[in-house]
Amino acid sequence: MSSSHSGSFVHKTKLTATFLGVSVVAGALTAGLALPAIGGVGLGAKNAVGDFNSLPDDFTTPPLSQASTIYDANGGVIATVFDRDRTVVPSDQISPLMKSALVDIEDNRFYQHGAIDVKGVLRALSSNASGGGTQGASTLTQQYVKNVFVEEAGNDSAAVQAAQAQDVGRKVKEMKYAIKVEQTLTKDQILTNYLNITFFGEQAYGIQAASQRYFSVDAKDLSLPQAALMAGLVQSPSGYDPIVNPKAAKERRDTVLKKMAQYGTITQAQADQAIATPITLKPSAPLQGCITAQQGEGFFCDYVKNQVLNDPAFGANSADRQALWKRGGLQIHTTLDPKAQAALQASVTSHVYASDKAATAMTVVQPGTGKIIAMGQSRPYGVNANQTQINYNVGKSMGGGIGFPTGSTFKPIVAAAALENGITPSQSYPSPYSMAWPKMKDCQGNGFGSAQVHNDATSLVGPFTMAPAMAQSVNTYFASLEADAGLCNVAQMTNKLGITQQAGGEKLSVVPSMALGSNDLTPLEMANVYATFAAHGTYCTPTAISSVTGPDGKPLNVPQSQCSQAMSATTADEITTMLKGVVQDGTGTTAGLTDRDSAGKTGTTNDSEQVWFVGYTPELAGATVVTDTDNPTSLDGQRIGGQYVGQAFGGTLSGPIWRDAMEGALQGTPPSSLASVPLP
Repeated sequence: MSSSHSGSFVHKTKLTATFLGVSVVAGALTAGLALPAIGGVGLGAKNAVGDFNSLPDDFTTPPLSQASTIYDANGGVIATVFDRDRTVVPSDQISPLMKSALVDIEDNRFYQHGAIDVKGVLRALSSNASGGGTQGASTLTQQYVKNVFVEEAGNDSAAVQAAQAQDVGRKVKEMKYAIKVEQTLTKDQILTNYLNITFFGEQAYGIQAASQRYFSVDAKDLSLPQAALMAGLVQSPSGYDPIVNPKAAKERRDTVLKKMAQYGTITQAQADQAIATPITLKPSAPLQGCITAQQGEGFFCDYVKNQVLNDPAFGANSADRQALWKRGGLQIHTTLDPKAQAALQASVTSHVYASDKAATAMTVVQPGTGKIIAMGQSRPYGVNANQTQINYNVGKSMGGGIGFPTGSTFKPIVAAAALENGITPSQSYPSPYSMAWPKMKDCQGNGFGSAQVHNDATSLVGPFTMAPAMAQSVNTYFASLEADAGLCNVAQMTNKLGITQQAGGEKLSVVPSMALGSNDLTPLEMANVYATFAAHGTYCTPTAISSVTGPDGKPLNVPQSQCSQAMSATTADEITTMLKGVVQDGTGTTAGLTDRDSAGKTGTTNDSEQVWFVGYTPELAGATVVTDTDNPTSLDGQRIGGQYVGQAFGGTLSGPIWRDAMEGALQGTPPSSLASVPLP
């Protein structure tokens, strides 16, 4: 025997053994009999039967990975996010033509046979053994089961390969579970599940996503030529991709139409008319993810994703939360106010351009609730030039950066610690232009040396009491106040206000210079600190999510803001009175609102590398920073927002950004009054 004939003989023998094993199992199943040991059909068949009997009876269909939608507080869509682009639809939302086309091309006896088509198995056996092809004889139910295993494999390429392996073991497993499926689901349910799970190419999973991808229509509205094309894709989504391979796609579509006419689903005239119809695509790009947000909400969207992935409310461990996010099908309603977001985005992008060396970031929260109302920055969310996916508003653990020194915006925290520890607003210090830092100890009793601290101008000299020192941002006053309040008490007040570490994850640096904002913090953290003053001393942890429903429409637990009294109402109201003075006749006059009460504090770091304004009204608190994010250098002398900046200050650079954003956010909201108490 020649080598070629020998190879052919071996190939046919293997195929015969393979399909003999499958056909024996199939025959026994069809007869409804238990499978006995079989002596005369070969080892392959024996192993197949053994494998079949050892498989468990239960077959669990995993929840299908779907797209999730993130909404703003008014129900508007912020973004659609998915691990797999799929929208599960019920049977009545799928065109009957689609169902018929799939059955006719993949399993025309679907409604006549059970889970396994014995005639098909024997036909495939005969065809393969005689060299007539490599028919698989899988019913639609078996194909559905295979798709379930592929879905379970997720993005694990090895697991996907195993789920699609062309061997007897997988076939037997497929058949066993196909029987279970046919016992528990109707034919229409199986067909609907199949159409929702299968991959149609171009990143589209399920018939609804695929209909939108190729034709921009819903699955229920597919025409005959469209349905035939979609049915043809199932066999080879890449080979018959009409975008990439239009000729092959049309030939495959026409084959489906001929089959539909052959089996009487449509008339020959209908088939001929559809075959004569050219393929007309109207593709919709798979737009998804936070990058698609239209009002600069990409960074907020990213924060929402990170809250789901990090908060124990969404799963006991990281793996559970990842699985929830990947499975999708979530309807996530958030706290983002679209009016406030639009105002913030307009302000940050008009005052600082995306192409500027410097960037600005701003977060707005609601006092007393912790709700994040708006969040954005001057560089768009993206991966191109002058874009970034780093959220400068939050810390590293939530998709952000390492934060920025806050400058003098930290001084109200020092004042709050002092007031809480019995020091009154009438406390006076000499406050010279320059002096040695007073001696202090941290919470572990470590002492510090006597480096110099000085004010921003040589003319800025005391004595001062607390309110005028706050209005003029007198460094030497707050150095003395920090020493009397106790460095450890300042650190503990910082902790009560939600700041327990620096934005990059490092420990909070409890040193004298913390009074002047030497720690790297974020706009979200600082907005929440000032929201505490507005809420009469009540601190609330930030939250971005108001409700979530799962794919089944049932509500999921969501993290609730945890509120606590960080300081007495008296202390908070005294701070508010001082901060009103900052915007009335202090360093923040350019930030003050003209139609309502506002309060806030400016901050300018060494060499003007960062400038801040953090402020609030009774309704909203916001924090704005301007800085060169990549390699901070002095903002002095830069062009920012089309304007030359001679000397950068928090009041003159960040203040107007804050003011414009807050005015827009509060437009139409009746003004109300901030606390005002007499100060000595």
